[in-house]
Amino acid sequence: MISSLKNRNEIFENLFVLELANNHWGSLERGLKIIHDHGTVIRYNNVKAAIKLQFRDVNEFVHRDFKGNQDIRYIKKTEETKLSKTDFARMVEEIRRLSIIPMATPFDEHSVDLCVEFGMPIIKIASSDIADWPLIEKIASKKLPVIVSSGGASEKNLDDIVAFFERRDIPLALNHCVSLYPSEDDDLELNQIDYLRQRYADHVIGFSTHEYHSWDASMYLSYAKGARTWERHIDIDYQGVPVSPYCSLPEQVDAWFKANRKAREMCGGSESGRRICSAKEITYLDALVRGVYARRELPAGYILSSETFEHDFYLAIPLQKGQLSCREVMNGECLTSNLGPDQALTIHHIDGPYAENPNLRKLIEDRGV
Repeated sequence: MISSLKNRNEIFENLFVLELANNHWGSLERGLKIIHDHGTVIRYNNVKAAIKLQFRDVNEFVHRDFKGNQDIRYIKKTEETKLSKTDFARMVEEIRRLSIIPMATPFDEHSVDLCVEFGMPIIKIASSDIADWPLIEKIASKKLPVIVSSGGASEKNLDDIVAFFERRDIPLALNHCVSLYPSEDDDLELNQIDYLRQRYADHVIGFSTHEYHSWDASMYLSYAKGARTWERHIDIDYQGVPVSPYCSLPEQVDAWFKANRKAREMCGGSESGRRICSAKEITYLDALVRGVYARRELPAGYILSSETFEHDFYLAIPLQKGQLSCREVMNGECLTSNLGPDQALTIHHIDGPYAENPNLRKLIEDRGV
């Protein structure tokens, strides 16, 4: 079961999703340059990344009585940033050419079909649509892996959508998200990553972020808390168009990727089992371990006993190469040669498997000073 879950979740693991913000202001030229510039950063950092588009069937998405309305910001922006299917096809082609994963957030049912037509391997559900069941039903009918952002969602919303996709055996990842654009540091609520991991343990938990003060602090924290997919809005400084503060420029995404690498380095390996200590660490610790020294004259043939240990030996630093340490049990071994007062008890002074087997003996001969 664990292996099956791991295989299902693999598509989400350590995935970075870069969303073209504001539909790149409806400019194909700008969209392609954003893809190119951020694609260069992705390739340089050698990360698994998706570039995500926004799909809306604008003709149906905006009610005819409100078309051209300049007072409602969302309608105004939606109409002004409209792109043709041909434009989207060109951008998907460019994303694939750069060996990046193409993704999209569909905001209506027709746009879900467009995701399938373009061969998107993952579909994103925006925070605003977490309870849009006609849209969710349409997305689920395609049986593609789904990432859901949780901004503004209640616990009931989350339980419902997780149960819905689990019943259909569709891979699902959940992004912790605070839908404030931009987000201040004290808006981030990163402890929600812990909550989501505990409540939905079979799913990859991610972090969709809009903060703008730092491109490393939240990465360090979110990775340490167990987030394994991340999303940011991206843009470029181009043609004098203002960049929204919640958007990341290529150099900031580069810092974000490097922060992830540093976080992985600092957190280390698996959280499900004890780590394997490095040879460097073992060597350091061996230098702090006390070695066994003879307290008195001991003849060859003397049988070592834990009952007489304090009478026969004492422990002191440094531990020398080949010397037995406080960690070894000395009970029943026999001295094979005489041992004088204050002399180190080495592997060559006793019998037993570590003395008689060259490979085992080498472990003790190579440690210490």
